[in-house]
Amino acid sequence: MSLPVNALTDSFAVSPQLAPEDMAAVAAAGFKSLIINRPDLEGGPDQPLAADVMAAAAKAGLTAEYQPVVSGAMTPADVQRFAELLKTLPAPVLAYCRTGTRCTNLYRAATGA
Repeated sequence: MSLPVNALTDSFAVSPQLAPEDMAAVAAAGFKSLIINRPDLEGGPDQPLAADVMAAAAKAGLTAEYQPVVSGAMTPADVQRFAELLKTLPAPVLAYCRTGTRCTNLYRAATGA
């Protein structure tokens, strides 16, 4: 399977919505950590739940964090938490939301990139 990953740096990339069955491919691609920025049920009942993705990530050997951020409503606290995660999670890190844009905006705000 090919992951829809957009690498922003050698140690950070973003992706649109991922599912539990994607976690083995995420690990196989060399990622060590996952940040989930999409709130549960934002896309309705068919959206994979963060808890299910996190369980699959753990089975694949990934460190995962759930940091839900409402689209279009990023707060300074969201940026601060994202920056902390970037400093503490094993790299490389993959973050996902609905399209990857929210994660990109968080990354840019957190790093000044």
